[in-house]
Amino acid sequence: MSLSRRTAARSVRFLGVTAASAALALSAAGSALACEIGDFSAAAGCDGAKGVITVTDKDATGVPAVVTVFLENNGADLRQVGEQTVEGSKKGTTITFAETWEPGAEYRIHIKAVKNKKVLVDADIAGNLTTPAEACTSGDDTTSPSPSASESESGTPSGTPSTTPPDTISPSPSDSSDDSTVPSASNAPSPAAQESNLAETGASNTGLIAGIAAVLVVIGGGAVFFGMRRRGSGNR
Repeated sequence: MSLSRRTAARSVRFLGVTAASAALALSAAGSALACEIGDFSAAAGCDGAKGVITVTDKDATGVPAVVTVFLENNGADLRQVGEQTVEGSKKGTTITFAETWEPGAEYRIHIKAVKNKKVLVDADIAGNLTTPAEACTSGDDTTSPSPSASESESGTPSGTPSTTPPDTISPSPSDSSDDSTVPSASNAPSPAAQESNLAETGASNTGLIAGIAAVLVVIGGGAVFFGMRRRGSGNR
């Protein structure tokens, strides 16, 4: 009987130690899976020409956490950038705050996580976030080509035609068409042609003039003849 009692007592003690160990193990496991400030990280970057601040939550339990970002100035909150709620994951869940940050600026990121009315996290991410030394740029800025020497001297961009002086303007097609309506000197009869025409006119009228003269001579002769005849008859 005494041996049995001793055995039972040892068994109870063993069970007690085992239960306590299991409780400690479960407590440690629960603490490891609980949301904590170490699950959160922050970074400043660029989205094109716009600045952004990103916060990543790697809480595998997915406890909702409120993330608040503040711009710092000499250790004091200058203004609140924004506030969002994030549910973490084992791979990490990232949220983004649009912020046109200046190079070397400091931001404080506060995390508050509550589950079943129990506050799991209510602290800042260790160390303020400091932005990069260079601001964001669009990456599309291109240097415009410098003006050529001829452009800088004349003030007129190269490749553009210069204005022709008024006295060197060539006649337009309309001007040449107007000139074509004026009779040219070649259309007027030459002196040689006029003389030939007069000569031809005189030659063609010579026979007519000779005929008229002959008729006048005959008429005159007849008049003289009849006149002399009348005189002769009167003298008798």
